[in-house]
Amino acid sequence: MSELLDYKFLSVPGVYNPFSALLAKRKGFRAVYLSGGGLTASMGLPDLGVITLTELADMVRKIHEITDIPIIVDADTGFGETLSVYRTVKLLEEAGASAIQIEDQVSPKRCGHLNGKEVVPKDNMVEKIRAAVAARNNALIIARTDARTVTGMEDALSRAKIYVKEGADIVFPEALEDRVEFKYFAENTDFPLLANMTEYGKTPFIRADEFEKMGYKFVIFPVTLFRTAAKAMDDALEDLKKYGTQEVFIDKIMSRKEQYDVINYDFYQNFDQNISEKPVKNKE
Repeated sequence: MSELLDYKFLSVPGVYNPFSALLAKRKGFRAVYLSGGGLTASMGLPDLGVITLTELADMVRKIHEITDIPIIVDADTGFGETLSVYRTVKLLEEAGASAIQIEDQVSPKRCGHLNGKEVVPKDNMVEKIRAAVAARNNALIIARTDARTVTGMEDALSRAKIYVKEGADIVFPEALEDRVEFKYFAENTDFPLLANMTEYGKTPFIRADEFEKMGYKFVIFPVTLFRTAAKAMDDALEDLKKYGTQEVFIDKIMSRKEQYDVINYDFYQNFDQNISEKPVKNKE
């Protein structure tokens, strides 16, 4: 089983490509969260379940190829019903996912912090969890419930307990609205919990150490890196258009050396040089 549960608590940044995952590992984070919202936005698409399983698995594979950091993968509603969920988990784990998150929203899903979303009947989500558990080898299954803002806190708690009984390893209660609600949810459960600390949503800013004290095992920051990068790119483009040179914001640009350090440029260059300089063995 994934080593993620061995940690007492993990603060997990959301990533959307291999470079952002490399940055997270470089800063000492022990896991990353491949955010559906971040990934779709980086593709110029809304977080409405419009990307494909193939596109998601491809990004998991690309991140896993260049770093061994555990990847928690947002699989939305599982890309379909029971058989589709089974295949989803198989493919994502084969691609390198350490944990796979599936939510109980009606498809097409919506961002969990927006109004107008709906949840499926409990039995429907139970079937998806059973399929996910049957499909996985070592990956953890995270059951996200969006019930709090649809059918209420007590239904969210009821669903969480059922999902764990059916095999989910971790529960992700989405869009809780204050510290009181997070604490209440933790006090009424006895299994690992994941908190979502997104910005501009229904949840106020709560620090990672506060979530740990309340009893949560993970806190994710799903779209923070993407939004930060997007704002920086937008500002740079504005200045580039206005001044016609990057010199005015050069202090905000990652240096070539730093960039090369992140992508391990020297390793590839030295490897190529060592191979080319190695003498050819005489076959005689």
